[in-house]
Amino acid sequence: YIHVTRSLIFYKYYTAGDKHLLHTHCPSRSMLMAISAIGAGKGGGVLEKPTIERTTPGRESEFDVRRKRKMAPPYRVLLHNDSYNKREYVVQVLMKVIPGMTLDNAVNIMQEAHYNGLSVVIICAQVDAEGHCMQLRGNGLLSSIEPASGGC
Repeated sequence: YIHVTRSLIFYKYYTAGDKHLLHTHCPSRSMLMAISAIGAGKGGGVLEKPTIERTTPGRESEFDVRRKRKMAPPYRVLLHNDSYNKREYVVQVLMKVIPGMTLDNAVNIMQEAHYNGLSVVIICAQVDAEGHCMQLRGNGLLSSIEPASGGC
């Protein structure tokens, strides 16, 4: 059954072995407070009224930050060849710095930079690209970023 109050909605699906739902009124707030006494497994639950995230002036919510990153123009993180670092080290740094980087991709990126002088490491939002570039540089690799608007 479904029971609707001012601030809570209760969904209860009775199945064999379910216990009952205990509830009581809170006099100071005129709302129903619930304590679920349902065991693990299938059955009911309590859906609480959604809370609205309030942000202070000048501070963006996590949702806004994620939306901006998705809408931000993409940037390429570039790896430049150098004559200082060993190939194995470059592969290790790529796998450490870039999230989700596989061994095969790291080897391919390293080889492309070695033979062509330059390789695209990842295409992402500008903020992330700057972070990846700085981490690559911090580990002794030559790296730069550029807008990816000219195609992938």
